[in-house]
Amino acid sequence: MKFWVAASLILASVYILPSYEEEESGARLLVSKNILNQYLVEGKDLTVEYKIFNVGSRVAFDVVLNDNTFPESSFSVVSGNLKVTWERIAPNSNVTHAVILRPLKPGYYNFTAAEISYVVSEDSNERTIGYTSYPGEGGIVPQKDFDRRFSPHVLDWLVFAFMTLPSLGIPFLLWYSSKSKYDQPKPKKN
Repeated sequence: MKFWVAASLILASVYILPSYEEEESGARLLVSKNILNQYLVEGKDLTVEYKIFNVGSRVAFDVVLNDNTFPESSFSVVSGNLKVTWERIAPNSNVTHAVILRPLKPGYYNFTAAEISYVVSEDSNERTIGYTSYPGEGGIVPQKDFDRRFSPHVLDWLVFAFMTLPSLGIPFLLWYSSKSKYDQPKPKKN
């Protein structure tokens, strides 16, 4: 019984693998979109990274990455472009692109997928359209709330030290004057 199961699995893999390889004969792009910041803060830079992998066996031509998911009323572009083109991406290679944005107002935003389109062969005009992965929903925290939570509070600690100085300093001065008044050093013997 085990022999027949093993034989049927080997026979199935012989017939399935060639058909899988035939499907992979053209260019095939896999694209990921990631937000690299741990905290999304109003007025602070936000880095978005796109990684494009050509897992196919042929060159992808006229590759266009277009991300319309960041409205101009809520985000300003600091560095990079949200619409990028590459003339070609070689098989079994990858390309990385980063955009730095600055959130203009706080709130929750749905960071959805960007669109990628490419031509499978140089003499074809038919474009293949795909989408990136998407990071999901993220909240932009107001600058004031971020500073309240993560700042070192140096001014607060200085005020605390200044206010505790009299309650600690006056008893220390009384003790020190009493100690120096009644604690006479012993004369040294020669």
